[in-house]
Amino acid sequence: MKTRRLGNDGPEVSAIGLGCMPLTTPAYGPIDLEESLATVNSAIDSGMNFFDSAQHYGDGKNEELIAKAIKGRREKVVIASKFGTIVHADGHRSVTGRPELIPDACEGSLKRLGTDYLDVYYLHRIDPDVPVEETVGGMAKLVEQGKVRFLGLCEAAPATLERACKIHQITVLQSEYSLWSRFAEDELFDA
Repeated sequence: MKTRRLGNDGPEVSAIGLGCMPLTTPAYGPIDLEESLATVNSAIDSGMNFFDSAQHYGDGKNEELIAKAIKGRREKVVIASKFGTIVHADGHRSVTGRPELIPDACEGSLKRLGTDYLDVYYLHRIDPDVPVEETVGGMAKLVEQGKVRFLGLCEAAPATLERACKIHQITVLQSEYSLWSRFAEDELFDA
């Protein structure tokens, strides 16, 4: 498996990673948890080491599934997870970057993943009501505490990324880039 470094001094990851959302979230069809677990195990066995999850994928079940697959093999994988999505009582979701919520979100992910640190921790979406500097400041405390190794943002514009980097190094920027979504070519690649 070919590898790549995330950022200038981030972790070395397999060039092909596994976005784990469909393993526990029926966005693309029915879910078979045994097949999902077999998929993660097969990926690890074939040299893939980069696994991307989020606290809200399957309402935590995604991270629990990954925990089962990596048990006894934590040192072989790079785990990325995301926070910042709130599920309300009526079922609708919203985003939050409020720094006071970050410690509990991280602790929940660590518990579900059965690990004492995350390799990469992302803000899932930029909260328009909270300055990114405040959110990244809260995330940086997790790095200081050893609970997170590297920070990331999802779907951040170049100007937002620049502001965030003034507070703490952002090692990873995750953005959609596909045949249907080419906007990253405009300014984001240069940033």
